[in-house]
Amino acid sequence: MIGKEHTMKQRADYIKRIVIKGIWGWKNIAWDLRPDVNILSGINGIGKSTIMSQSVDKLRLLSGGELGKCDVPANVQVIFSPEEASCILFDVIASFDRPLTNVGLMQKVADEHVRTELDWQLYQLQRRYLDYQVNIGNRIIDMLTSGSPDDQRRAAQASEPKKRFQDMIDDLFSETGKKINRKSNEILIEQDGETLLPYQLSSGEKQMLVILLTVLVQDGQPYALFMDEPEISLHIEWQQQLIRLIRELNPNVQIILTTHSPAVIMNGWLDAVTEVSDITE
Repeated sequence: MIGKEHTMKQRADYIKRIVIKGIWGWKNIAWDLRPDVNILSGINGIGKSTIMSQSVDKLRLLSGGELGKCDVPANVQVIFSPEEASCILFDVIASFDRPLTNVGLMQKVADEHVRTELDWQLYQLQRRYLDYQVNIGNRIIDMLTSGSPDDQRRAAQASEPKKRFQDMIDDLFSETGKKINRKSNEILIEQDGETLLPYQLSSGEKQMLVILLTVLVQDGQPYALFMDEPEISLHIEWQQQLIRLIRELNPNVQIILTTHSPAVIMNGWLDAVTEVSDITE
């Protein structure tokens, strides 16, 4: 999600504060964020999704991206850590498996199986997954040829996140007998001797695959992950595990999400919840 100019800018470790002036013409928001997990809560219509979308739009501008028809980010201020940083790596995950109606996107897709928004995210992630594996492979070769015992030990550990991701998917999908194909460089799923494309999974399975694959391909780097109601399509047990799984794959991720589900904040994340009314002036 970082734009072309990010290599020329200092990249942040996490977002410290988001200030938005004049939501709906009168609301002002000042939100202090934690470096690990931030959960925005509140009744329907109070502005959760608006806060998320305007924050993301601002980050796109800061990273050199394009917005098209949007003048909202002029009202948004993002303060990073360290404060001299001017951009941050970030990803945005859509939760709804709606039909893909954007004609421009449909013309870019070479796979007829890509029919929904989650399918489109998986389609994009396949390329990022291949790039991730190439980068890991090159890193391992460099470390193995350096002659350093420390580098050789690190080389043995370099592929651990990918294996952890595969183990997570196998465990999550175990009740339906699905497993990830570990011999393929692309994401393929095995079930009862048949090979399934990721687009053939259920909405909940696709959504969990999108989330965990997005976290994996960031390759352990500090970055921000935005999710608007990620519990959509996920059953209760997966909702309860969501934050733990994300942070196991990348302890450096800053999670920023909205939710209506008590299950998402179980297992120790109640103190990470912020009510919109508490940050509204």
